[in-house]
Amino acid sequence: MVTLDATPIKDWIESLPKNDTIEKLKRLNEVLFTDPDPQVGQTPKEVIWTKNKAKLYRYRPYKEKTNKVPILMIYALINKPYILDLYPGNSFIEYLTDRGHDVYLLDWGTAGFEDRHMKLEDYIVDYIPRAARKVLKHSGAKEITMFGYCMGGTMTAIFTALYQKKLPIRNLILLTSPIDFQDAGLYTNWLDKRYFKLDHIVETFGNVPFEFIDFGNKLLNPLSNTVGVYVNIASNVDNEEKILNWKLMQKWLNDGVPFPGEAYRQWIRDFYQENKLINDELEIRGERVLLSNITANLLNIVATRDNIVLPQQIKPLNEKVSSKNKTLHIVSAGHVSVITGKRAVAEQYPYIEQWISDNSK
Repeated sequence: MVTLDATPIKDWIESLPKNDTIEKLKRLNEVLFTDPDPQVGQTPKEVIWTKNKAKLYRYRPYKEKTNKVPILMIYALINKPYILDLYPGNSFIEYLTDRGHDVYLLDWGTAGFEDRHMKLEDYIVDYIPRAARKVLKHSGAKEITMFGYCMGGTMTAIFTALYQKKLPIRNLILLTSPIDFQDAGLYTNWLDKRYFKLDHIVETFGNVPFEFIDFGNKLLNPLSNTVGVYVNIASNVDNEEKILNWKLMQKWLNDGVPFPGEAYRQWIRDFYQENKLINDELEIRGERVLLSNITANLLNIVATRDNIVLPQQIKPLNEKVSSKNKTLHIVSAGHVSVITGKRAVAEQYPYIEQWISDNSK
């Protein structure tokens, strides 16, 4: 929702002759300027562990827990993880808890200036393993399912490669998670080390602002991501369901968090510029990350209309891991619509939930 004084616009609309077009214009003004934001992340939860800004949530199930293997969700350091619990009836977490799954989520929180020296390895080594152990202890389970989305999936894959023999990781689910950065589409050109002044950016900002990253994402499809957003809502202003979905997406898309500076430097240099992970060249605190160490059951999900993480960045993982049970699931969806919206609820939620159930017995 746009923030400004809409009184003059409202007064002008009220002065116009009444007809269907004017009523739609009046409703559009309300949607853009005066309607309250929808309430997100409504599935009941409790904090069971904290470290620095991070919180580990356990979602209270609506029914008795029937699945013995708990699920730990890891999201990216970009945006906020409530996209996984967006709204009642449009929430992947709610869907899982409704079916007896024990769901946990590691929320990174909002980095402050004092966190600018945090590296990816700090999150992967100091946070995720401790969260996984806490989940196992809290649930009383003997094994765990790891679920990673976007960059969070990349981090989860690295964690699994490092800790497969140290922790009982039964299942690994990755949703639109980049592994091979040889061809990252426009990002490959934009982030070319010959032109992209990575060190200058990090040293100037400390933590890289959300707006800086969001602007780059919007440039992937500039007309659709700017003017198109408002054309879409103006065209559907007489449909309250579409209005709600539009508000939800705009709230999440504009509710970002700063990217810790050193983690951003490592993410761009080691992955986009030097493509170390897929080539077995990435080192985390002196230990080489070998994706072949992964033996957990793998569900790797590709969204064919994703312009942020391209299919060719995801697919190579299945050839690298040593998992005997590995599935590459390809869906016609975008980077966000793969996990939210009517089609995701009707198609992706049941598929993923069934896969988890089948592989947790």
